[in-house]
Amino acid sequence: MTGFPGGTSISRLSVYEGQCADGLAGGTPHLHTASTEAYVVVAGAGELHTLDASGFTATPLRAGSTVWFTPGTIHRAINHDRLHVVVIMQNAGLPEAGDAVMTFPTEVVADPSAYAQAAALPLDADPTTISDAVYRRRDLAVEGFTQLVTAAQQGDLTPLHDLYAAAVALVRPKIAGWRETWTATVERETHRTDQLLDALARGNGEHLRHSVLYESPSTDPPRWGMCGRLGAHDVTHPTVLSGVPSP
Repeated sequence: MTGFPGGTSISRLSVYEGQCADGLAGGTPHLHTASTEAYVVVAGAGELHTLDASGFTATPLRAGSTVWFTPGTIHRAINHDRLHVVVIMQNAGLPEAGDAVMTFPTEVVADPSAYAQAAALPLDADPTTISDAVYRRRDLAVEGFTQLVTAAQQGDLTPLHDLYAAAVALVRPKIAGWRETWTATVERETHRTDQLLDALARGNGEHLRHSVLYESPSTDPPRWGMCGRLGAHDVTHPTVLSGVPSP
């Protein structure tokens, strides 16, 4: 059985509407350490605020917008009017395993225990308690993000570089597990494409006899993500609607 094309994952994002500490509505600023992320805007309007080595950028988002950003790009979704996005993530399984690092203030990100405590959400709590925790976490990340943007606008990228170093230290213990996930998904899919190209070059189209239609129903209810409520899809265990998968 094959996963979603290219070893990617997909989810539906309803960006948070509640105001942050700085008066803007939207999500929690964060970066990914190994995976590129794409937004395909399907409804509403907003902005994508990003920070990287070239500085701060505000990109308008509206229905039809498609943007993507590579590892290290700090990003924050701003909701102006019921912003809804389809999110496509590279390296399915890695973002879910902690590929993202939120932009908490330096003293928090530099301390793994403090970071874990700030990032955690209560388990088995009522929705109000969870939402309050989500917004507190978001406001703390906005505080750190604001500090990073202010420094960058003054020509000082040292805080950004310090965040990158802290992010690497946070995820480094997870890399062995990530590599196992990557090998079983992305690398496997790439190897399969290589085999298909070799077969086609030989005039062998046997794989066409094993074409399959899959469906991945959404996992309900939506979960509390960093940027909004996420309607996730389990692309690793899809339902076969037609066809005969290869052995």
